[in-house]
Amino acid sequence: MSTLPEAPVDYDAADPPGPSWRAWLLAARPKTLLAAIVPVWTGGVLARWLTGHLSLYLAAFTVLSAVSIQIATNFFNDAIDHAKGADTAVRLGPQRVSAEGLVPPQAVIMAGITLLFMAAAFAMPLIAARGWPILAIGLPSLYFSFGYTGGPLPLAYRGLGEIFVILFFGLIAVAGTVFVQTGHWYAEAVLLGVQVGFYATALIAINNLRDREEDSTTGKRTLAVRFGERFGKIEIVLLCLGPLGVGFLWIPLFNAPKLAYFPLAGLPLAAFLSLLVWKTKPGVLYNRYLGMAALQMLLFAVFFTLAARP
Repeated sequence: MSTLPEAPVDYDAADPPGPSWRAWLLAARPKTLLAAIVPVWTGGVLARWLTGHLSLYLAAFTVLSAVSIQIATNFFNDAIDHAKGADTAVRLGPQRVSAEGLVPPQAVIMAGITLLFMAAAFAMPLIAARGWPILAIGLPSLYFSFGYTGGPLPLAYRGLGEIFVILFFGLIAVAGTVFVQTGHWYAEAVLLGVQVGFYATALIAINNLRDREEDSTTGKRTLAVRFGERFGKIEIVLLCLGPLGVGFLWIPLFNAPKLAYFPLAGLPLAAFLSLLVWKTKPGVLYNRYLGMAALQMLLFAVFFTLAARP
């Protein structure tokens, strides 16, 4: 899994977070965890729609493992970006505990490693149930938790972040969840994975466009840095509206019109967010847009769940 942005956390100026649970909570970026939960949520819903069965036991361990990897990724991102000088004094996004001196970077890294061990432990029941395919999914996820911003080929610094998120927060997470539940690979999971992956990637794209100017001075070659502000805005619009358009494929491919139509209830928010991004110069306001992007992902999960009811 890779890291995803979140809206800023407001603290009382007279009571800033210190090296305590509040600082660790800030480093964990709890608002990003929806991007780890929604693929498992919707994948479980799809599995039940396909087979009539859902194992809450397997779903719980899938969520625990996914969330552990997400938090570990956030920790690594916090410490590594600080070490590389990517979090500067002109940062427009939320606080980072390493850059602010709230937690020593070495402690943040060790916490990330600990969470990866926890993720592996939570995956044991999944491996016992489904065997080596879970290892094939899990081991790259563990590595890229660190390799998204660290290692010899940091994806976020090479403009590969969006592709990675679509793959790991979309296709692999959703299809893997369905496989855990059913023991089979389904084409339906690919379509749902694309939809969920687009929503998750919208978060990354908004974050990268907001930070384009800062990233261009620190060697972080995101797509927004490489191709400019206009490209970044077009990308965000496509990522917000694309899942609903792609969703119409549920009708000819799988004869499931409800799965196509119900999520359209999120169209007003997607259109409004797209308009705001298109009209607004990248800046602090984009932190609010991140919250809206997370909300549209949540709404998709809710409406997809309603559509998949028996």
